[in-house]
Amino acid sequence: MDLLRWLFDAQIPVGGSVLILREVLGNIFGLASAFGGMRRKVWAWPVGIVGNLLLLTVFLGNVFGSATPATLWGQAGRQVMFIAVAAYGWHRWKQGRSAGGGNTAVVPQWASNRTRLILAASLVAGTAALTPLFDTLGSYPPVWADAWTFVGSLLATYGMARGWTEFWLMWVAVDIVGVPLLFSAGYYASAFMYLFYGFFTLAGFFVWWNASRKGGTAAGHEQQPASVETAFPDPRVKL
Repeated sequence: MDLLRWLFDAQIPVGGSVLILREVLGNIFGLASAFGGMRRKVWAWPVGIVGNLLLLTVFLGNVFGSATPATLWGQAGRQVMFIAVAAYGWHRWKQGRSAGGGNTAVVPQWASNRTRLILAASLVAGTAALTPLFDTLGSYPPVWADAWTFVGSLLATYGMARGWTEFWLMWVAVDIVGVPLLFSAGYYASAFMYLFYGFFTLAGFFVWWNASRKGGTAAGHEQQPASVETAFPDPRVKL
């Protein structure tokens, strides 16, 4: 209990302000998860879940009686969503690794044009639908930005679970809106980490793009994940 109390109260002095230790740790776990995702490792999912649990306690603000800058219901809600989708992705990638008998769990592939249109429409429609709800809950303004990051994060995480290369670009769209929101709300550790994520996700996109080309998946033709052995007949071909 003493360790848990310390974790909730610990802060890191930076200049004339402080950073919440849970926020810093949560983003470090998130970064490790993103790196594992780029390398297509199953451990990326449980590591990400730990980070989500830490950040959930941060973004709920005063719900936990902590001195966080503001309550962001969209940011908090997406941590719950991350955990749920991560459980799905964890299971799916474990199946992929077992079927392929290798170290990588998923073969990157391009989503179909129809799927891309559905993802884009879902992002816009979901943002419009959730903005009034988050506004009622008292989320930090601009509320639409909080809703955008929530919906975009949901779609990006699902895309990662399915192995769609485009999920990296969904994260870029989330970061473009999410970074200014986090800065304005006073979550500086998360804002800087998400700014770094923006460059990291671009790198991840090109890594998966290259892997999808080696796997022989043509753009615009979605396919079910194949085994690693089928997609990479030469065992030396890996990231």
